[in-house]
Amino acid sequence: MDLIEDLISNKKLIFNFMKEKYPVFKASNIFFRDLQYAIRNYYMKKGKTIDYQKAEKIALEFIENLVNRGELKKISNNAWKVNFSL
Repeated sequence: MDLIEDLISNKKLIFNFMKEKYPVFKASNIFFRDLQYAIRNYYMKKGKTIDYQKAEKIALEFIENLVNRGELKKISNNAWKVNFSL
């Protein structure tokens, strides 16, 4: 399974993983680097090593998908508002 497809199908899991370190809830703001590092750490815990650039690319694609679905709303160049319940 492609990493983006994995993230999309396990969206709640990745955001709950993120909640362990960052305050994430409906209507909260999330920042690009926080999501990027959460994705990188999530896959590291699953035994998959992802370098910085690949994590950045995956985070951008994941964010774009969530924005297109209305689950994130862009509020600045590096911040989005969460539009779904966790």
